[in-house]
Amino acid sequence: MAYSQFKTLASVKEAFGLVTQEGIRFLPTLDPIEPSATLQNFLEYSLPVAVATGSEKARSELIISPVLLEVRQILQQQISFFSGEDFTVDESVGLNGTCDFLLSRSTELIDIEAPVFILVEAKKADLKSGLGQCAAEMIAAQRFNQKKEQPISTIYGCVSNGTQWRFMQLQEQQLTIDLHDYPLPPVAQILAFLAWMAEN
Repeated sequence: MAYSQFKTLASVKEAFGLVTQEGIRFLPTLDPIEPSATLQNFLEYSLPVAVATGSEKARSELIISPVLLEVRQILQQQISFFSGEDFTVDESVGLNGTCDFLLSRSTELIDIEAPVFILVEAKKADLKSGLGQCAAEMIAAQRFNQKKEQPISTIYGCVSNGTQWRFMQLQEQQLTIDLHDYPLPPVAQILAFLAWMAEN
């Protein structure tokens, strides 16, 4: 079993004893962070292409990846960014496989170092279909950080198709799901949320 085998939240809850809380907004009210001219110009051209093409790969490469790189720039390269990396933590319980995107509070870029704090799962359309997989990756991050003796109290997750972003947080065994889907555009609010997660 790998992350991709967790097709539903129910399967993750059963496997790992999670308790879920739905519809609670845990993100604070934040001032938007205006994107750099580089990101603004890129999205102006890439967004219509990604939406028209509709593929998960196009949305990942043309929207999600540039946004996450911008967050790294906002935080002056004090976090690391990984895309499509193997993140095998415990194969015996299905916490293995590739994560679409992963951010760590380490500045190292060659290997994933603890503490990992956010996982982003890219989907073509329906965000609900990615919640189980993302939740499993969040549990893996929690265990990875503990194993590396750098535990943090909250792991964040996001399922996105590029134009809609849905956020989750994991604290111990409680998974909180904000059922509000945040739109992009505008990108400024998404940048504020992601930067806040990195700093808190």
